[in-house]
This record gives sequence, structure tokens and C-alpha cells, in this order.
Amino acid sequence: MKKDIHPKYYLEARVVCACGNSWTTGSTQPEIRTDVCSKCHPFYTGEQRIVDTEGQVDRFYRKLQARQEYIQNVEARQAARVSPERLVVDLGLSKRVVDVLEKAGITNVGQVLERLEKGEAALLGIEGFGRKSLADLKKSLRKYGYTIPEAAEEITV
Repeated sequence: MKKDIHPKYYLEARVVCACGNSWTTGSTQPEIRTDVCSKCHPFYTGEQRIVDTEGQVDRFYRKLQARQEYIQNVEARQAARVSPERLVVDLGLSKRVVDVLEKAGITNVGQVLERLEKGEAALLGIEGFGRKSLADLKKSLRKYGYTIPEAAEEITV
């Protein structure tokens, strides 16, 4: 055996845990410090706690929270997209149709949908608002995700 190549072996090496527990063992180091031991590890104690020394759990929770915020933002945008408070001007209709609706006192989508619940005749009764304007209006409402009331789906001549 070669001389002076082996580390010094300590028969009474002291091991100290972060929880305060300590014991002696044989080692090449005189003192060993550890984060978890058999007195405080959840597997041995039965205690429900997470041992996270590298921050993996925190990273996971940050990612989970970011995903939840993203989903909430998507839902909020979707709800704003089909809001009854949306202005008729924002539907992309022709200027003439928008002017006719505004003249009749209809400025937002909620008012249009209320009229459509009464049937197509409620909108067709507006002076200057014809079948083509009604078809364009329905097409635009569907494009933005609004549901047309059943009364307005029935074709009346």
C-alpha cells in the first residue's frame, strides 16, 4: 500500500442535521452537515411536508400560477368579445347600416339581440334597414361569437 495517498479517517466524525439532531459515525471528514435526517424526513416521520432544497416546487408553483393567469386572461378576452355592451360600430358593418341603427336608438349589440328576440320583423321594421342589412348583421354577429336568438332564425317573408 502506498504511503500518504489515503485521506485521514475519523472514527468519531460528527453528523449534524438542520433539525438539530446529531450522531457520530466514521468518515473522512471530521464534521458533516446535512439538511434532512431520519428524525425529520417526511418518509420516516409520516408528516405531510415538501422537502425542497433546490427550489423545484417553487418553480412548479410559479409555472402553475402563470398558466392559471393565462387561462383567466383568455377567458376574460373571450367574455369581452361577446359582451352585450360592444358597440354596433365595432361589428364591421357598412356606415349606412350603422347610421340607420343609431338613428333608431340601437347603439350596442345587446339592443340588437333584444330586437332579434322579438323576431326579424322588429329590425326589418326600421326605416332603411332591409334584408341585406339584416343578413350582414347576423353574419357579423356570428363571426364575433354571438348566438342569434331562435326567433330571428326563422325566415319570414
